[in-house]
Amino acid sequence: MINQDANRYMQRAMELAAIAENEGEVPVGAVIVLNDEIIGEGWNRSIGTHDATAHAEMMAIKQAGQKVENYRLVDATLYVTLEPCPMCAGAIVHSRIKKVIFGAPDMKTGASGSVINLFTSATAFHVVECESGLMEEACREQLQAFFKRRRKEKKEERKLQREEDLKNK
Repeated sequence: MINQDANRYMQRAMELAAIAENEGEVPVGAVIVLNDEIIGEGWNRSIGTHDATAHAEMMAIKQAGQKVENYRLVDATLYVTLEPCPMCAGAIVHSRIKKVIFGAPDMKTGASGSVINLFTSATAFHVVECESGLMEEACREQLQAFFKRRRKEKKEERKLQREEDLKNK
């Protein structure tokens, strides 16, 4: 069951996603909460850091572990704007996060039930509770607006390149 503060935490995750977008990254943000306190925050940074593992969830997990001085984040809840991928789901399981609440499903790589579910796998050594759909429309719109803008920018770049190529012939 989602509590009163859940919207506030997801709103913060969306603010972090906006930072990612401003940095040219896919807009995904994450916060980790323990005892009603945010102990970790992250946003996608893979492009800027040249690090495929620099997803929002991974950044938040690293920060939270440093804050509590333990890699095990028992009883913590992770709020993330997009359903975690398999890499992030694995890190969530390993860090023993109790619960994940995500906004938009990821129908391509979602590892919390949309494509596969690593949180409830019979082989999982730690079962993670999962809830989906918190502020789903707002999270989805944030991602869709980013990709729509990016497609438009790429189309314009190709057009300019073709024009430049024609000039140079």
